[in-house]
Amino acid sequence: MPSSSAENNTSRHPVLATLLIGAAAAFLLCGYEFIRSVSTSLYVEAYTAAKLPFVMALSPVGVVVIVYVYGRLLSWLGPSRALLATSLLSGVVIVGCYAALVRGSHLAAGVVFVFREGYIVLIIEQYWSFINSVLREEDAKRVNGPICGIASLGAIAGGMLVQGYAVKLGSETLLLFAAASLAPAGALSWLAYRVGGEPQPAADEAGGKQGHLALGVFLRTRYLLLLALLIWLTQMVSTVLDLRFNGLVEQALPLKDLRTSFLGGFFWKLNVASAVLQFVVAPLLLRHVPLRWVHPAIPLVHIGACAVLIWHPSLTTAGVAFLLFKSLDYSVFRASKEILYLPLSFDARYRAKQLIDSFGYRFSKGTTSALIGLVGRVAGALPGAAYPGIALGACAAWLAVVRAILGGWQRAAQAPSV
Repeated sequence: MPSSSAENNTSRHPVLATLLIGAAAAFLLCGYEFIRSVSTSLYVEAYTAAKLPFVMALSPVGVVVIVYVYGRLLSWLGPSRALLATSLLSGVVIVGCYAALVRGSHLAAGVVFVFREGYIVLIIEQYWSFINSVLREEDAKRVNGPICGIASLGAIAGGMLVQGYAVKLGSETLLLFAAASLAPAGALSWLAYRVGGEPQPAADEAGGKQGHLALGVFLRTRYLLLLALLIWLTQMVSTVLDLRFNGLVEQALPLKDLRTSFLGGFFWKLNVASAVLQFVVAPLLLRHVPLRWVHPAIPLVHIGACAVLIWHPSLTTAGVAFLLFKSLDYSVFRASKEILYLPLSFDARYRAKQLIDSFGYRFSKGTTSALIGLVGRVAGALPGAAYPGIALGACAAWLAVVRAILGGWQRAAQAPSV
């Protein structure tokens, strides 16, 4: 691959640029809290929680379309304008879904669920592509956690607003807030590029010469394939814990708006936990503990939480296991994972990263959900203990994969190119 981000970094104000991106992410994630809680609640209302695996299985289809459109826009417009265009288009789609929902369309509940799965990872990963292009490793260890923390403040505000206004305004209306959040997010991300500079591809990468998705780069690079496998395993854990949690929520809260309010409150608490980890724990860990210890510790925590959920199944233990996964995923795991991209080329950071962290993220959720749904159709509903049991197996594989990745990262960081 061509030269690393450190070699291509011409930013004069890298930390300020990343703080602006963090502020953009705060608005983005504030809006996402509206669409996340609302879309789940509306889908359960229209089709029941038992059918969540089927709509999750459709998510990769939506994401691959979105990622391909992004790849074309990146080749045509460059990073900053592609980010602005995808932000604007996302707002338009959300408003369109709202209009269909208020007219009574059940199909729109499925569409908005699938779209929410795609647009958020697409835009967030573009933010991280920029951050990984302007920061050096020592700066990333210092600020990656706080950047996540700034973003989580928006998510906390969004969760509180959903909890407070879902019943008063109605679930569908909250989608308009999600669309509106993309305007300040887009403006701040544009400003971040003006401050931090536009990362430039190498000559053989310009204009998508190695493919709009950099699929060839991805397939021939073992390190990138291992990163994709890592994401697949982590999101398998996320999916089964999500399904178990939402199934128990449906049993406890059958009324739509009350369920939306509960989910808003749950994600508000989740984001508070994430903020503590992002502002305090992640910076300390990354600066004082080697990555070779940080990465394996994360699946070990989840193994413990899943064991408790098997031993004592309840909405509380399911909520704790899911909250632990998501809060660590948004903080320590995210901050440490992004460091693994720093030595890589423009195409790896901007194109292959979308295949790994956007498509791979949702592909794992989709395939896991599809298999669970298929088993449910053939053999009947899975017992509750099966969900954390699957998570335990995925965590064991996660430990083995991350060890191989860390070896590749050390070699990549020491080499002039990857």
